[in-house]
Amino acid sequence: MTAGGAYETITDRAPPQAATWRAILSAFCACLIGIGLARFAYTPLLPAIVGAHWFAASAAAYLGAANLAGYLAGALLGRPIAARVQTVVTLRAMMLVAMGAFFACAFPLGFAWFFLWRFAAGLAGGALMVLAAPTVLPHVRAARRGLAGGFIFMGVGVGVAASGTLVPLLLREGLQQTWIGLGVVSLLAVLVGWSGWPAHAAPVPEPVHRPHGPKVKTLRALYVEYGLNAAGWVPHMIFLVDFVARGLGQGVAAGADCWVLFGLGATFGPILTGHLADRAGFGAALRLAFLLEAVAVAIPTFGLGPTGLIVSSVVVGAFVTGTVPLVLGRIGELLPHHPSQQKSAWTAATVAFALCQAVSAYAFSFVFAQSGEDYRLLFLIGAAAMVVALAIDLFAAVTAARAPELPGPTMSHSQRKDRP
Repeated sequence: MTAGGAYETITDRAPPQAATWRAILSAFCACLIGIGLARFAYTPLLPAIVGAHWFAASAAAYLGAANLAGYLAGALLGRPIAARVQTVVTLRAMMLVAMGAFFACAFPLGFAWFFLWRFAAGLAGGALMVLAAPTVLPHVRAARRGLAGGFIFMGVGVGVAASGTLVPLLLREGLQQTWIGLGVVSLLAVLVGWSGWPAHAAPVPEPVHRPHGPKVKTLRALYVEYGLNAAGWVPHMIFLVDFVARGLGQGVAAGADCWVLFGLGATFGPILTGHLADRAGFGAALRLAFLLEAVAVAIPTFGLGPTGLIVSSVVVGAFVTGTVPLVLGRIGELLPHHPSQQKSAWTAATVAFALCQAVSAYAFSFVFAQSGEDYRLLFLIGAAAMVVALAIDLFAAVTAARAPELPGPTMSHSQRKDRP
């Protein structure tokens, strides 16, 4: 299989290039709204919510957890909902829900109201994550799917960067105005991405045989690796700013600068990793990502000064979003003749990611409290999670290589007749 072999058999003829890029842009907007803004904009808003006495600090933290719970629910329910209605209708509806949550949160009508809309925003984000890219990538030429996937998930990074820049500017006008401003930005993204979705699914006959044992085991290993990645990112996603501001005594401004660098890395990471995957293959690119992540997550423990913090923030930010298209493409490599199973596998991977991230967030918080606020211990544990992910991937690859090769999918009579 070529490096771009994910989804290789889904369609023999790609749609016109302009239509393809319109579809990619729609998926980009979906990730921007549902993940980049609806999920990550809450982080810089949290101090303002507490400071304006909308909610106590403990209640505001539970509202953040509501978003994570909603994300898990969306990852589980996205495909079943799309199976009952058209996928494009589901995608548009979820974009509207995520956008509407911003306007609803502009009015502090009580904890239950906020909890409902933070949960709804998370649900929309989870559904968009499992549906957007798999709806579009089958229509992209095989050799360009790594780059296309990178552009789609670049929307997450743009949202992270926007949350670090737009929110402080909007807060000058007031907290309510900030929520409304984010809603307006989301509305613009909805309008841009509304009409670009593919009108029809790319047709492909399903093979007779299911994937054989070694590939199933490799897939299961991939789910574990993706979950470990989610855990390994938590120290940066939750504690990095606080580590710089309080742990190193550099102040809130320096911590915010690291968050902006993290967002810049998240913006360009998917493009770089997607381009690498198109050249080297998704499996090889993913292993390199695990190795670089392990080093970057551990850098804050070495005391390398501002340069080390800059490198760590940018590299980890790049792979927070850049690993997503790599895992999606790796699924395509493992299931090249099983498009419907690719979607199921991507849903399973997303659920593993969401579950491990939610659990590890609480686990790291517990370790932080019990260790006397030892930030470096958190970064070491995060790096260890990345090392374990790499070890599992290498072990799965070796095991699969030693397994006997089983017959591939059986072709139908019409397929044999059309075969050159």
